[in-house]
Amino acid sequence: MTIWGKLAGAAAGLALGGPIGALLGVFAGHFVVDHWIEDDGPTKRQVAFTVGVIALGAKMAKSDGVVVPEEVEAFREVFKVPDGEHENVAKLYNLAKQDVAGFDAYARQVADIMKDDPAILADVLDGLFHIAKADNVFHPSEIEFLSAVATLFGFSDDEFSSIKARHVIDDTINPYAVLGIDQNITDEDLKSHYRQLVIENHPDKFIARGAPEEFIRIANERLKSINEAYDMLAKDRGL
Repeated sequence: MTIWGKLAGAAAGLALGGPIGALLGVFAGHFVVDHWIEDDGPTKRQVAFTVGVIALGAKMAKSDGVVVPEEVEAFREVFKVPDGEHENVAKLYNLAKQDVAGFDAYARQVADIMKDDPAILADVLDGLFHIAKADNVFHPSEIEFLSAVATLFGFSDDEFSSIKARHVIDDTINPYAVLGIDQNITDEDLKSHYRQLVIENHPDKFIARGAPEEFIRIANERLKSINEAYDMLAKDRGL
């Protein structure tokens, strides 16, 4: 079953608490119990990841006051929503985008569910950045929103800067920031660090963390930015 099928199943019968559960409850028109049921781990993580990204993406799009079609289309492109599920995803998105209020509650719940796996929280941030840059502009309010979510997820300023650097939309890319390293790193340490990043960010690792297969573009885009940053430094250093 695809994640979208699991999402429909959750909306139909799972008592998922907190703002994520409330959103699913409004979506399905049923009462929401304010606690998480003990369903299988992967399903709970994938449903939380999916709904969290939909809700946070919608609220971030609203953060600059206007939700543009490019942002909605970016979600569909990045997360590969099947044609038959566009209506359901759009309903969730539209419910969440009514205002920015409450985004912190969604972020806290996602952070709590994924507290033992910060890598998947970075996946969520990457997904949000993809949506934010869909109109080729990073509005200050969007950066402020993303920064706040990163803080709620437990990321440091340096970690947020590294994630942000992967999503530049002009020619000011800083390969050191993308790779999260100091400019004084040795060539050998650079090579070692790069190899480790490739291993950690391979799409197979992405799926193993519990992220749905439909969201694989996040992993591919991240790996692409890592490779491009390393190639820039390798060329500059004559490696």
